[in-house]
Amino acid sequence: MSGRIELKTREQMRVMARAGVIVERALAAARAACVPGARTADVDAAAAAVIAEAGATSNFLGYHGFPATTCVSVNEEVVHGIPGDRVLAAGDLVSVDCGAVVEGWHGDSAITVIVGGDASRQDRALVAATDRALWAGIAALATADRISDVSAAIEEVADEARLHPIDGYVGHGIGTQMHQAPDVPNYRTRGRSPRVRPGMCLALEPMLVIGTDESAILNDEWTVVSVDGSRAAHWEHSVAVHEDGIWVLTAADGGASRLAEHGVVPVAP
Repeated sequence: MSGRIELKTREQMRVMARAGVIVERALAAARAACVPGARTADVDAAAAAVIAEAGATSNFLGYHGFPATTCVSVNEEVVHGIPGDRVLAAGDLVSVDCGAVVEGWHGDSAITVIVGGDASRQDRALVAATDRALWAGIAALATADRISDVSAAIEEVADEARLHPIDGYVGHGIGTQMHQAPDVPNYRTRGRSPRVRPGMCLALEPMLVIGTDESAILNDEWTVVSVDGSRAAHWEHSVAVHEDGIWVLTAADGGASRLAEHGVVPVAP
């Protein structure tokens, strides 16, 4: 994504954190709704109710015509799945991507849920490794010189787990819009990437698959699937960078519980 990188003040980051915590609560409701027999529309409705009750607005609903509050992607669907009448079954992998806006500032986060809590060893490893890749990228951001340092940390975890980032789908800047410069790839790229600077807010979102890194878009013009039908996982957090450190905007504790594993202590803006 090209364009000027929007740098935020610490006060603006604090507003983004308010949006982020609402997203966290909406995803918790979506997770609880991911039970055998539920429809993907039920998952979307659970998240939408939390956002509405908080007085925030959805940044997904109506985005380039998208018809729902969340993206709900099941099994071989990687991202951008449209919630509807699909019924969830035990063992399904469900990725839920959600966002909210407070006073014009955006939050964006995603989780992957194993329906019924039981899945194959391979699927459990996929979900866990994608989650680890996200937190490795966030931890790297704390000391990164350039965006490429974050990308390398994400891909290193994927390589170790023998998983593949979906080609062409990346993280992004976030702020007064949901998608802004700069891109944050989930894999190493050639060329010099932007420097990490205080004021940046970035949405990191590894999307990993067991099989090939190639994808296709279904006839609904939204849903991205793996071309070989292999299952996918997707985790995302929005993170602020300021003069004193980083803060995970879409986690109530700023990411402290998970960043401790990496020796990183988040600092509130």
